Amino acid sequence: MSETMKIVLMVLITIGAFILTSAVAGWKMKRACDFILGDLKEQKAFDPASAVELPYCKTSMFRIGMRDYRPRALSALVKHDVSACRRGPIYLREGHN
Repeated sequence: MSETMKIVLMVLITIGAFILTSAVAGWKMKRACDFILGDLKEQKAFDPASAVELPYCKTSMFRIGMRDYRPRALSALVKHDVSACRRGPIYLREGHN
């Protein structure tokens, strides 16, 4: 195999690995968002009066184990589907229940 073919092959493998890891991270974020929305619907958190604390959505400096996408997913949801009551309870906005 020529040097040019080796270089092209390595570039294609690198691009493929980048696309694959981006797709997996996006899939995990979507699953985390669906989990949070399902949890809020299950607890019937539809307005500020029924807002709930989500203990797993707090970040910590020291993590042991697999990566937890829920805190990042919650920050993305706060921009669109979820409202937070001053650093605490969380509830679904109207139209998303």
